[in-house]
Parts: sequence; C-alpha cells; structure tokens
Amino acid sequence: MNVLAVDDDAVAALLIEAVLKSLGHDVTLASGGENALVAIGTRAIRLVVSDWQMKGGDGLDLCRRVRATGGDYVYFILLTQREPSEENERLAMEAGVDDFLTKPVNARELRMRLHVAERILGYTKQVQQLESFLPICSYCKKVRDDRDYWQQIEGYIESRTKTQFSHGICPECYRQIMSGSVGRSRIEGTDSAGVPS
Repeated sequence: MNVLAVDDDAVAALLIEAVLKSLGHDVTLASGGENALVAIGTRAIRLVVSDWQMKGGDGLDLCRRVRATGGDYVYFILLTQREPSEENERLAMEAGVDDFLTKPVNARELRMRLHVAERILGYTKQVQQLESFLPICSYCKKVRDDRDYWQQIEGYIESRTKTQFSHGICPECYRQIMSGSVGRSRIEGTDSAGVPS
C-alpha cells in the first residue's frame, strides 16, 4: 500500500519512512500539511501517517482538510508525543482521525494499526462497489432503493444528488410515438385503429 508520511522534522520523517518500508509499504514523504494535500491530490493515497505538531498547521488541521475534500476514504493515523488523555482523544476524533500512536513509533504497534487500516479500506471499497449497482426494473424503469421501495428513476437520482430533471421528447420518440398513428390517436381520442376511445 502507498502510505503518505507527514512530518516537518526531517529526521523523524526518515525514521517513519524506514519503519513503513520495513513493513513492506511504499512511502511518500511530505514535510507539512500543504505538501501532504498536494500528494493526496496527485497520487493514489488511501492512508496517512502524520505527526500531530507541525509548523504551519498541525496534524488535526491536515485531517480536517483531508475529510473536507471528499472522494475516496483516506485512513488517518496521528502520531504524537503528547500523553494519551481523554481530551486529546476527543480532539482527534472530532477532527476525523481514525487512530493515533505515541512517538517514537513502535514498529509492532504500527504494523497492527496498518493491518486494521487495510481491512477497513478493503471493506470501504466493497461498499462503494455495491452502492454503484442500481437495481432497475427492465419494464417500467423504476429503481429500488435500500429500503426496498420502488420509485421513478428521476426521484431516486434527485434524492441522492442535486440533479434536477426537465422533461422533453427526443427526436426518435417524437417520430415513433407523436408523429405516428399512436400519437395522433392519443391527441384525437381514438385508438390506433381510429375507433373513438
């Protein structure tokens, strides 16, 4: 897995990189939050290991910004020299941090956390794939939602996106339905054989 390691201390960054590589991961280094966001935007990074305290924006700020970008879920592990406390845990959770470890990094603990991260990211991918399937009736074109409720496709899409629909008739349907005997019979109130309906 490609892991982004973020630390403004060059020595600490190299140590984290060495541990991650020893565990079999590809590593991209970033010296701070801005560089980290550029790396996430240009590479397929799904896991970040970041220091908490950095110059020009801390790890919590970076995590908030990663969460705000949307897209594929990025698992975020925060490294800190701070003592574990209820307040620190609360701050980390509110920022969107998935897990955190104390520095210096223990390779065994990091390996266990990365294993959990890989499993969660794998499940996330499976859920995204399942959500990409759209159960649609091949006759009436209604769509079934996750509560087993069938509704018009327009309503289904409008409820999940900000898309709004305007209706019209395409040229092919106009030629086949509106211009033919079926269309005239609907307008004139007769059936297709010309008998009043």
